[in-house]
Amino acid sequence: MRFAISIPQFSADGEFDPAAFRAYVVRAEELGFHSGWTQEQVLGSMPNLGPIETMTYAAACTERLRLGCAVFVSTLHNPLHLAKSISTLDQLSRGRLEVGVGTGGRGRAFAAFGIDTDAFVARFTEGIRLMKACWTESEITFPGRFWQLDGQAVEPKPFQKPYPPLWFGGNHPNALRRAVRYGDGFFGAGSQTTAQFADQMRVVREALDEAGRDPRDFRIAKRVYIAVDDDAARARRRVTDALNRVYGRSGGDDLTPVAVFGPPDECVTRLREVADAGAEMILFTTLFDEAEQMERLAAEVMPHLS
Repeated sequence: MRFAISIPQFSADGEFDPAAFRAYVVRAEELGFHSGWTQEQVLGSMPNLGPIETMTYAAACTERLRLGCAVFVSTLHNPLHLAKSISTLDQLSRGRLEVGVGTGGRGRAFAAFGIDTDAFVARFTEGIRLMKACWTESEITFPGRFWQLDGQAVEPKPFQKPYPPLWFGGNHPNALRRAVRYGDGFFGAGSQTTAQFADQMRVVREALDEAGRDPRDFRIAKRVYIAVDDDAARARRRVTDALNRVYGRSGGDDLTPVAVFGPPDECVTRLREVADAGAEMILFTTLFDEAEQMERLAAEVMPHLS
């Protein structure tokens, strides 16, 4: 079992604290977390710092901590630019990058990015194939539907060969099968309950079997919103408020079933269920008091799950 931690990204205009950020990622490395992860959100009222820039800053502050994004909505990107940024950061970090990708789903505001909603899946899969070509081919000839190259080059390649681990997100069974077809692993969303994640794992295992892939070579992770608090009622209130802000809800829907919260022993019990469902890595995504929560996770939760 590996443990990852979310990297603080919510920072209102003028409120980013470089010293606090540096202390957080350095401490995550000291505590033995496998990796620190960002998210991508371009549109929205939450002040979410960009993932590439945040990971670059974190890479400069650390030496061993691996860094990831779960996930880039790569459909919204030009794959040449994204491939170049990923290669660059993988070189700067000396091979510490992990890359998550997802289509964004049909409800995404594709028109704001000049993208045809009816073709977003085709654009996504073609973009993945083109990024892989950029990372592995010295001379790229790519006669695609959306992008065409004829003998061009993209250098340098990523530090990791053939490229950084490529995780796929998504909820639909077709998205899970794409993960097996094109990816190195699947990353369960924080918005999914453990029961939903377990259902997804059944589809993933079937797809691995159908593709003849060794399950040991395909990674499984799950994002878990978590709050360690000796007062379970207080934890529920704070988690509810935080998730409503993150997902832009007015408070009518109960989002707490997707989260793990309460005293350490309750958190351990719930996290064991996530592991039993198939997660080999758990990404702890804290919603408040990030530094304090990270310390409690390392001292009171992780030792009982290893």
